[in-house]
Amino acid sequence: MAQTIRRGGKGVRRAAQASGTKRKVTAARRQTGSVIDMIMRWMPFSEETLHKIAMTAILGGAAVLAWIVASMAGLPVLAEAEMALIASKSGFEVKRVEVRGVNRMNELKIYEKVLGQRDQAMPRLDIAGLRAQLLELSWVKDARVSRQLPDTLVVDVIERNPHAVLKADGKLTLIDETGHPLEAVTPARARGLLVLSGSGSAARVPDLAKLLDAAPAIRLQVAEAEWIGNRRWNLTFKTRQILALPEGETEAASALLTFARMDGVDRLLGGKVASFDMRSADRIYMRVPGRADALAASAHAAADAKAEAKTESARSAVASAAPKPVTAKTAQD
Repeated sequence: MAQTIRRGGKGVRRAAQASGTKRKVTAARRQTGSVIDMIMRWMPFSEETLHKIAMTAILGGAAVLAWIVASMAGLPVLAEAEMALIASKSGFEVKRVEVRGVNRMNELKIYEKVLGQRDQAMPRLDIAGLRAQLLELSWVKDARVSRQLPDTLVVDVIERNPHAVLKADGKLTLIDETGHPLEAVTPARARGLLVLSGSGSAARVPDLAKLLDAAPAIRLQVAEAEWIGNRRWNLTFKTRQILALPEGETEAASALLTFARMDGVDRLLGGKVASFDMRSADRIYMRVPGRADALAASAHAAADAKAEAKTESARSAVASAAPKPVTAKTAQD
């Protein structure tokens, strides 16, 4: 009996190969599914949140594509508006403002500048312009503005440090270590801070700090500093005693150091001397309240005593030169 052989059928080898391939595909699918499941379990958000992120990415890509198409068509402004609109609809607009680094200044002044950016699309924020506005505030030394997607504007502020108080025209102004004015203050708020006065003294704050560094022990005792004639300093200590320093940075620093050494030995601060004048390089002049009056009174008393002595001496001389009276004797017979 004849046997029919079909051509084109699968041989044993081919069937085995196909079966092996099928098993590999099935295993790969299982492995891939398990890996994806594992990744999903590790993620800190749900599948719904992942879906939102994917949709946001798609919308963002669409916005970029719209901007590219509009730019190629010569409509960059329209492209920017379209991109901002899409971003805003996607939730990328300013809803919250977070301010960091504010300790001393009035935080409301920061919000006055920033809150005008609320409800704006993130791509349309003028970060550089907003930073420039913040730097106009007297207390702000530096500022950084950043976007925290999707809806938060973060402002990091570096404040200036109050260093001293400037007294001018009867007003007190808080200044930093460079002499930059911060705000007007009351005498109560100025208590304990170094008080500067004199025309041009604000510009000399760094120089004054360098001068006081020459004598650290004395620096803490200085309550006021007056810039005299745009050339030298008068220092007033907490004891209300005054020290007049010479002109020149080197000369003033040397005189202050000498005074500190003298105070360490003789305790000048807190004594009877009201003022110390060290403008002469080779000597120091000291004024004691009432000392001149006492010296004048002493000199006047000495002069009076001397005059009285002369008068008494003259009286004695006159008395000794006068003739003696004749006394009658009774003769004895």
